[in-house]
Amino acid sequence: MKRKVNRCKHADGAGEGDDTMWQSIRFKLTMLFLAAIVFPVVVIVVAIPFYYQKLIANQGSSLMEGTLTALAFSIDAYLDDLERMTITPYLHDDVMRALKLKSTFQWQLLTPYEQYEAEQALTTTLPKFLKNTRKDILGTILLPMDESVYITSSNGYSNRAVAGYPFDKQHWYIQALRADGDVAFISVHVQNYLVKGGAEVFSVARLIKDPDSQRPLGVIMADADTAALERIMRGIRLNDGAIAAILDNERKMIYASRPLPDDVHGELAAGNRAVGDTDDRYFVVSQTLKRAGWEIVVLSPESAIKSQLHRIYWVGALFAASGLMIALLLYATVSRWLLTPFKQMVQVMKRVQRGNLQTFYPVRGSDEIAQLGQSLNQMISQLGDLIDREFRAVLGQRNAEYRALQSQIHPHFLYNTLNGLIGLNRTGQSVLLERAILSLSGMLRYTLAQNDWAELKDEMAFITKYCELQQIRFREKLGFQIDCDPAAEAVLIPKLLLQPLVENAVIHGIEPSGTACVLRITAAVEEVPESGGSRLEIVIADNGVGFDPGKQKEGVGTANVRERLCLAYTGSTMHVESQVGHGTVARLQILLKDVDSR
Repeated sequence: MKRKVNRCKHADGAGEGDDTMWQSIRFKLTMLFLAAIVFPVVVIVVAIPFYYQKLIANQGSSLMEGTLTALAFSIDAYLDDLERMTITPYLHDDVMRALKLKSTFQWQLLTPYEQYEAEQALTTTLPKFLKNTRKDILGTILLPMDESVYITSSNGYSNRAVAGYPFDKQHWYIQALRADGDVAFISVHVQNYLVKGGAEVFSVARLIKDPDSQRPLGVIMADADTAALERIMRGIRLNDGAIAAILDNERKMIYASRPLPDDVHGELAAGNRAVGDTDDRYFVVSQTLKRAGWEIVVLSPESAIKSQLHRIYWVGALFAASGLMIALLLYATVSRWLLTPFKQMVQVMKRVQRGNLQTFYPVRGSDEIAQLGQSLNQMISQLGDLIDREFRAVLGQRNAEYRALQSQIHPHFLYNTLNGLIGLNRTGQSVLLERAILSLSGMLRYTLAQNDWAELKDEMAFITKYCELQQIRFREKLGFQIDCDPAAEAVLIPKLLLQPLVENAVIHGIEPSGTACVLRITAAVEEVPESGGSRLEIVIADNGVGFDPGKQKEGVGTANVRERLCLAYTGSTMHVESQVGHGTVARLQILLKDVDSR
């Protein structure tokens, strides 16, 4: 196989485009210098006050974020207590059994005593485990699927539900159903479902499901007083004018240390990090509760920060002078030290791009640019070695795969042939045995020859000997016909490519048949109108027993032929068609342009 490398040809030298590029770089450096003159003025007027304002705001935000993290942990722990109350029914078999019975028609089949026992589990057993010593956890409400209601009161919680209240239409009930067994955190809502209710609470709800069938059994919700959030939020030390608030996962207000204007509330709900009204602007620091998805926010007024900036303008003058000096130094240094070496590197890269791997960058000195030049030279050298190694590796791998596939054919063929010879010897047919040995020796000389390719006529001669050998064994049961187009005789194909297919036709198609069969092998060159070229078509057909392609997997011999064909010719195809009782046809098609390219 020959290695062919195509390279585009370009004119030597930097060219007109390179001159334009370096003019552009010089222009940019000049603009950088001019910008350095304007920079001090901008720093004095805008940048420095703005920088310090941001710095003070960031410092306050960092301190506040630590406080909010601790508060978030406290609220998460509180919500965890509420969540544990919602999994209490799962911990008691009697309660789960009662919920299962009340969610199906089996409830009507129970005896009054059995119904009484189930009711006791929900009205007596469950409340004992739902009692909580925290005064701000008010109680729980359990809603089985039969529309009954069970209320557990811990601390003055009303234990009677409003008659006919549509629980299944409530937002918190729908949230619990959508969570599908996971916890649902409910924002502040009114207890309008309880007699003498009306208090504002926040809750944790969960859909209780049958652990075995995953069938819904009911919804349980634990309510907590909003005063608990207020006590927790008192841990924030707020600056003058600062506001603390809690938003739910739908950006609705749960708690605020003092009332927020409507426009501030709207901007905060929209997720803005800076909000304000006509009186002041606020910076927003927030922390998200991992469990509930709620957000604790603190709004720090901008006016408090601006009051700390009255003595920073003198710093602007210092920054302005420093910026001017740095700009002058950069302009002088970059123009002299940076442009020339990089221009040379670009020229070297262009020559490498055109295929000249013998060009190198002249390294001078030991600074960073010199080290970059050394790395460029090393890369060019390694690139040439890598191209050669990769080509040799790919070529070696392909040859190894090809020989491995070819070596799989020899043992398979010899095994079947030697078994036939043993059969002739045992039956005492010495004349036929001698003919068979002579045919086999000629075939072995062909197979053991040190060449991987053969002309099609030689392959057909080998197949003829093979068929004659098999005909001695099967006698009149096997007939064969081999036709080779003279135009195809000189075509080179992988040696022993056709033998596995012929052997399959004899062993699997003709041998099991109860009638005489004919094996036909044809090779012809035909035109291909769609591609404007020619192709070699080899057909191996028998009228043996056939097989069902949908039920029988492809054998080792057929798979080897397919793999070798693909390795030899990229555009080749192989099709095997068969029908039970009507024989098998194997069709190989090879484009002659692929043969000529080898």
